[in-house]
Amino acid sequence: MTTAPGSEQSASDRTPSTAAPTDTTAPAPTPAPLHWEADVLLRDGRTAHVRPIVPEDAELLVSFYARVSDRSKYYRFFSPMPTLSARDVRRFTEVDHVSRVALVMLLQGQMIAVGRFEGLGDGEAEVAFLVEDRHQGRGIAQLLLEHLAAAGRERGLERFTAEVLPDNHRMIQTIRDAGYRVASGYEDGVLTLEFPIDATDTAIGVMRGREQRAEAASIERFFNPRSVAVIGASRRQDTIGQQLVRNLVTGDFTGRVYVVNPSAGAVSGLPAYQSVGDIPDEVDVAIVAVPAEAVTDVVLDCAAKGVHGLVVISSGFAETGEEGRQRQRHLVGLSRSYGLRLIGPNCLGIINTDPAVSVNASLSSVMPPRGRAGFFCQSGALGSAILEKVQNRGLGLSTFVSAGNRADVSGNDLLQYWEEDDSTEVVLLYLESIGNPRKFSRIARRVSLRKPIVAVRSGRSTQGVPMGHTVRRIGAPPQAVDAMFRQAGVIQVDTLEEMFDVAQLLAHQPLPRGRRVAIVGNSDALGLLAADAAAPVGLEVTRAVALGADAGAEDFEDAIDAAIDDPEVDAVMAVYIPPLNVSGEDVANVLAAVGEQSDKPLVSTFLGAEGVPELLRVPDVAGSTAGRGSVPSYPAVESAVRALARVVDYAVWLRTPDGPPPDPAQSDEPAARAVVRRALQADPDGVNLGEDALRELLAAYGIDLWPVRRVATLDEARDAAQDLGWAAGHDVVLKATAEPLRERPDLAHVWRNIADADEMATAWGSLAHSVNSVAEPDFVVQRTAQPGVPVSIRSIEDPLFGPVVSFGIAGPVIELLSDLSYRIPPLGERDARAMVREVKSSPMLFGYRGAEAVDVALIEQLIGQVSQLQLDFPEVASLELGLVVVGADHLSVLTATARVQRVATPRSDLYARRMPDLPGDTGQS
Repeated sequence: MTTAPGSEQSASDRTPSTAAPTDTTAPAPTPAPLHWEADVLLRDGRTAHVRPIVPEDAELLVSFYARVSDRSKYYRFFSPMPTLSARDVRRFTEVDHVSRVALVMLLQGQMIAVGRFEGLGDGEAEVAFLVEDRHQGRGIAQLLLEHLAAAGRERGLERFTAEVLPDNHRMIQTIRDAGYRVASGYEDGVLTLEFPIDATDTAIGVMRGREQRAEAASIERFFNPRSVAVIGASRRQDTIGQQLVRNLVTGDFTGRVYVVNPSAGAVSGLPAYQSVGDIPDEVDVAIVAVPAEAVTDVVLDCAAKGVHGLVVISSGFAETGEEGRQRQRHLVGLSRSYGLRLIGPNCLGIINTDPAVSVNASLSSVMPPRGRAGFFCQSGALGSAILEKVQNRGLGLSTFVSAGNRADVSGNDLLQYWEEDDSTEVVLLYLESIGNPRKFSRIARRVSLRKPIVAVRSGRSTQGVPMGHTVRRIGAPPQAVDAMFRQAGVIQVDTLEEMFDVAQLLAHQPLPRGRRVAIVGNSDALGLLAADAAAPVGLEVTRAVALGADAGAEDFEDAIDAAIDDPEVDAVMAVYIPPLNVSGEDVANVLAAVGEQSDKPLVSTFLGAEGVPELLRVPDVAGSTAGRGSVPSYPAVESAVRALARVVDYAVWLRTPDGPPPDPAQSDEPAARAVVRRALQADPDGVNLGEDALRELLAAYGIDLWPVRRVATLDEARDAAQDLGWAAGHDVVLKATAEPLRERPDLAHVWRNIADADEMATAWGSLAHSVNSVAEPDFVVQRTAQPGVPVSIRSIEDPLFGPVVSFGIAGPVIELLSDLSYRIPPLGERDARAMVREVKSSPMLFGYRGAEAVDVALIEQLIGQVSQLQLDFPEVASLELGLVVVGADHLSVLTATARVQRVATPRSDLYARRMPDLPGDTGQS
């Protein structure tokens, strides 16, 4: 940890021996929120546990304090203090979790750090930390500061202060490095640091940078072990343990392989040890292949040995039912409590093809060739088939992980690692479930800017969760999940075959600059098929060259060179079906030579081959079987066109500038928070906002909700019309708003352009007669809006996604057809722009059938405002701007509803680092 352990100090407890004794008659303290407890990753990739302190921690605190050095204690209390008195212990362990908050960090059942704040009034509290000396340099104080700041914000605090001795450089640097604006003062030999704890962009950026480094470090040790122990190795052939040892040895692992089998003297020529603790050297990674009920003992042995991580091949966990789920929960909790990360259980294993490591710690006998793609999958059964397919296609992988039940290490962890891994240029994900989609979205948005991500997501239509995956079902509609992938720049494909089609293009060819394609081939029929396939996927064929069946290598070379030199061409597709008794080697040499030199992508349908054929490969100095410039081939032209279209979409996304989200200065968050707070105080279980409160909430974000008046009689309707419109010279409308009548084009439930009392009487009589079949039509009066296109914007707070925003043209037919676009806030300009244009009915906004085009920028601005409101307030369970009329130069929000309710579980991507909750928890996963 970068802060000295003795840097904890608080004005109220710096000299605890003089503190007043605890008032035993005081009411019981407020329980600490459950989400204040979390597993965390330290800087070195090891795990630890953070939770609020409790009185039962007294013994742990005394033991912890005894291990702290005298120097640290001096930093803590500004004076020598070798031991804690009983009164000190009570004060430190008995807090109210409101104005006095203390968090402890635990590892292997011992307290290794404590952080606390004590309120000083006026939104300010004094913060302090104490970290055991041998755990310094692991980022512990930084983590505690993040969690204390999050707790402080929940308790209404705005600022922290800390008093530090001037030579306590680590503490000073810890606070300055946190990304907060720090003010300093100096008096009586003590330095006072004061800083606001609001989650600024800088502070969030610092936190997420540390998160990325810690998660990457935890994965790096798996991929680059110096030694691997196989626990459960067996002498019998065709056993899992025997297969694991054989794959490590035959895969030319450059490190040491140890086998653990208490009943054997040797396995596969290697000496066997009774337990991992008997191994004389250090062990980085343990591959576990013992019965499920024995895995717990293995965890304890590995923790005592100092193993970094476990790859649990063993089955018999959550995939087997409730008993297995409990066993899996215990396994993960035990592993984390001892600082261990875990891949699995019920997994295939891990592979790193780097010749410097060459580790095949998996059940697959296939060691894939060296390549540029990192692959993450969750299915162990599918993993072997994936590796065989990779080898057959000549694609090559940098690293491979099969996470099985994905109880701990997840795709998010691998994304954090691959982001900075120079050996990985393309990320491939086969996802059966997403435990924390909000975090995935955030990380994927960042990674996609540097490296393409190709994903297959099973269960897209049902949003189902496979057996063994102890995560919550996603409540958002499937379209919202798909939109999250598009928003993050992820190339989502439908099948594994299509994933490999796209991956081999990304791994070997440059990105296209646009959608214009040239087709060069010696088959007119296949050329036409390719052109027909291009239009539906958004590609534009700007050049088509039919060379004839007898075309040779020179013909292809001239035609392809001309296509590449054509400024109206962004990518080239070559189709070659050789005449009888012709090998095509000369044409292959041309394609390979052009593909290596071209700055535009070249794809082919060459001899109907799949993958990267030997003839089309370019040697790679890095050791890959197919280097940069190799030309991928597809057995069908439709597959080639579809893969190229996916890559084009990604390239366009990458090159489309994204403006900033709405300026927070344009909103009044305190005013909105007052509205939400008043509503929840009146009804803690949740409430639909009344018209005045709703208008106030929306106004805080610059949204003007038009007033509407409910009326029960004609006289009330006339009075409302006078107030809302006639007095200012405006017409009004009379509407029946009962649910059976709303937005029904076959029912006359609206009377427009009512200009005076007589017209109101006519409208009242006519509407009352036409809707008499409805018991309570719920009439309202509102000023007449200018003509325009009706649209609707909605937002919800999803338990897993957090905020979700949707847009569509208003109307029942549109809703029945689900013609809606979705995004996950925060939104940039690119997101809002895409939302408006994604819906199939969007031509209505751009002059459909000669109508006047509307001001789309006003819609995009409104989407941004709703997005920001929903992002700021998870208490807003739902918000609907049901009827927004937009014209050429105006936008009017005519109807809106909102419901607020207390947040049972905070969002899964808080402004404090934490690992996914244990399987079965209802919190963040």
